[in-house]
Amino acid sequence: MTAAITTASGVATDAGRRRTLNEDAALASWPCFLVADGMGGHDAGDVAAATALSAFQRFAAREWVTVDDARGAVEAARSCIESFSRAQKAGAGTTLSGVIATEIDGVGYWLALNVGDSRTYRLQNGVLTQLTVDHSLVQELIDAGALTEEGARGDRRRNVVTRALGAGALGETDVWMLPAAAGDRILVCTDGLTEELPADLIEATLNAEVDPRTAAARLVREAVMHGGRDNITAIVVDAVDVRRGWDEPETDTLDRAAWHDDTVPRERIAGRSG
Repeated sequence: MTAAITTASGVATDAGRRRTLNEDAALASWPCFLVADGMGGHDAGDVAAATALSAFQRFAAREWVTVDDARGAVEAARSCIESFSRAQKAGAGTTLSGVIATEIDGVGYWLALNVGDSRTYRLQNGVLTQLTVDHSLVQELIDAGALTEEGARGDRRRNVVTRALGAGALGETDVWMLPAAAGDRILVCTDGLTEELPADLIEATLNAEVDPRTAAARLVREAVMHGGRDNITAIVVDAVDVRRGWDEPETDTLDRAAWHDDTVPRERIAGRSG
């Protein structure tokens, strides 16, 4: 049987204009499409980012990954990074964000996860929606009404994250299931991209470039041209085809508020393995 989601993907990364070391890491191999943005400097942040993604490499070529599998990988990565961090003078940690292509009862889903301020977006019917919520001080200030979205772009505290893997950070990783639809385009990126490019330019680029490899490369190139103050990484994943249930509509019109209504009960997921 073919996979519940048939995908095509592209990945691009750049150290940027101000840094010699690229502490970003990317995993774009079925069924995992994830980025990690390391913190801790030379021989620390890059190792932390690579360690986070290595925990998911064991899922390579699986037909699906359960929520418990994903949570287990996150906790395994957290444990390894914390041990490594304690041996570093300045500590070490990383963000983690992205999607895993999976299925429930034969139907295609995105298993999305996020910790930190890297981001995952979905482009559907030409409209870009941010799926994840930043775990950052600036986002908390925005949520509290103490800072505007526009003001956040220039705020000096924008790089302070409130959740991470490692570096002694606390807080759960957000994990949820989102029904997939043919034509979905997923963007997973580090904050080096979103700090340089506004959402409307990201949306326009994703709509303009048909090939996911070209789209990822162009987004990274644009971010470098707009300043490139940080490492920049982007993964673009297209859902070429999605297996759906017999009673499901051909198009997916779910909005953000409806996702919770379509979340699959945990007991239907926890016991399955690939």
